[in-house]
Amino acid sequence: MPKKIIEKYMPNPEKLRKHKHLRIFGELLHKPNLWTLNRKSAPGAFAIGLFSAWMPIPFQMILAAAMAIFFNVNLPISVALVWLTNPVTMPFMFYGAYWVGSKLLGNPPQDFQFEASWAWIESSLTTIGPPFLLGCGVLGIISAIIGYFTIVNLWKYSVLFKWKKRVK
Repeated sequence: MPKKIIEKYMPNPEKLRKHKHLRIFGELLHKPNLWTLNRKSAPGAFAIGLFSAWMPIPFQMILAAAMAIFFNVNLPISVALVWLTNPVTMPFMFYGAYWVGSKLLGNPPQDFQFEASWAWIESSLTTIGPPFLLGCGVLGIISAIIGYFTIVNLWKYSVLFKWKKRVK
């Protein structure tokens, strides 16, 4: 695991504790494991960040932060991975989630035209809402599992590589 590289780019814990959106967590931000990078906190942080990225809610970063605090995993990684969902990737990810949900429910995907209005959201909750939310949940869980085990295996490989290098 390129621990030194990741730690180099991790933000200062003191700055994050004072961040306006994270201040709601107060003293909970003083757990040391939230700020360290180790074999237990990194895989969980990846799982939480990837899961939260698929959730179609505003303030995904706060969800990721709350889950990182609850599960006592690295907070900066959890929050940073939420940015996989951004204005460029969101349409593709969420359409993919809708398609997966439609396939799982056995419904053919419907054609729809997005409108930025409350009326469109209300009418869509009954038509495209269920497959979309199901797809988001399923893809969030799958991404979390894949991310978790990928980081666990990368960490093991990194440790084995260092041991082999040390033996030579």
